[in-house]
Amino acid sequence: MRYAACRLEPGKSGHDAGWELLERLYREETGCPLPDVIRTSRGHPRFVGSHLCFSIAHTSRHAFCVLSCKPVGIDAEELDRPVRLSLAEKILSPGEMEQFNRAENKRRALLTFWVLKEAEAKRSGEGLTGFPNHTSFRLNDPNVHEWDGCLVAVSTEE
Repeated sequence: MRYAACRLEPGKSGHDAGWELLERLYREETGCPLPDVIRTSRGHPRFVGSHLCFSIAHTSRHAFCVLSCKPVGIDAEELDRPVRLSLAEKILSPGEMEQFNRAENKRRALLTFWVLKEAEAKRSGEGLTGFPNHTSFRLNDPNVHEWDGCLVAVSTEE
C-alpha cells in the first residue's frame, strides 16, 4: 500500500491535488501512466484494466491519496473544523455513543468516528447513505492518524 499527502498550494483545488498524488503513486508503483477511471453506479471510482484500487480525500488545506492491491478508502478532516456535536446522536451507534460520552475531547472524538465511517464507506463502495449509525468503531482505532493538523483514516480489507 502506498500513501501520499500534501498541503494545498494557493489556487489549487483539493480535487486536483488528490488526482496529482494518485498519478504520482500509480507511476511509482507501476512505471505506467494513470489508466482511465470509471465510476460505479454509486459513483465509486475504479481504474479500467488495473487490479489496483485507490481512494482520495481532501480538506480545505490538504489532499490525501492511498493506492492498494485491495479495496481501500481514505478520509480526512481538519482538526480545527467546526463540528456540531449534536450530530453524534444521529450518526453514532450505541457503542460509539458510549465512547463519545466518555471522551474528554468530544470534537476530536466525533471527527475520529466520522473519518472512520467515511473511509469505510469509500472502501466498500457503498458511500454514506442515511445516518451511518450501524458501525462499531473504536476511538483508539489504529487506522486513524494525525497528520499536519488533520485526522486521517484508512480502511482496508482484512
